[in-house]
Amino acid sequence: MKIICVGRNYVAHALELKNEVPDEPVLFMKPESAYLYYKDKFHYPKFTQDLHYECELVLKVSKTGTNLTAENAFDYVDEISLGIDFTARDIQTKLKAKSLPWEKAKAFDHSAIIGDFIPFTSAMKSQHLLYTLEKNEAIMQNGDTDLMIFPMRELIAAITQYFTIEPGDLIFTGTPAGVGASKIGDHFIGRIGTEKLFEFTIEA
Repeated sequence: MKIICVGRNYVAHALELKNEVPDEPVLFMKPESAYLYYKDKFHYPKFTQDLHYECELVLKVSKTGTNLTAENAFDYVDEISLGIDFTARDIQTKLKAKSLPWEKAKAFDHSAIIGDFIPFTSAMKSQHLLYTLEKNEAIMQNGDTDLMIFPMRELIAAITQYFTIEPGDLIFTGTPAGVGASKIGDHFIGRIGTEKLFEFTIEA
C-alpha cells in the first residue's frame, strides 16, 4: 500500500502558505508506515515544535490502473474517507529554504491519520462534497470539492501517468484553507456532510 498526496489543490490554501498556485498537480508520497487508523493513539512527535493539521478527502483505490483518463478514473476507486496530513511545519520550512526534499516533514511515522471509509457511491461521484474539520469544538476547515483546482477525477488520471495505482492505495486529495498548529490535548473531529468519519485526541 502506498499513500499518494496532492499539495496546493485549493487556491486559498496555497495563498495562506504564500505558495504559488500550481498549473499542474503537486504530488508527493508517504510510506505505508505513515498510515495510522484514527482509533489508534497518535502521539505528538518529539522532533517538531510546530505540528500542523491538514484535513483532506481520501480515496481508496479498488483496482489496478495506469494511464487513466478523467472519464474513467472513478471506476478505480470505490471508497472515500477523511484523513489528516500532519506536517512538521518548522522542519518543512527549513528544508524548503535549502531546496531539500520534504520527507522528514511530511512522511514521518503516523503522519497520515485515516478515518472510517464509506462507499463512494455514484451519487457522491456526481456531486460536489462538503467536509469539515473541527478542533476543540470549533470548525477550522471547510472543504468543498467545487473549489479544488484539480478535481478528483483529474487528480487520479494525472497520478496514473506516473504511478500505477493498486488496490488498497490511498490518495489524499489536498487540503482547503484553515490549516494551523496543533498541540497535545487537541481534539479533532472530521465529517463529510454530517457523517463523522474520525474523532481523536493528540497524545503526549
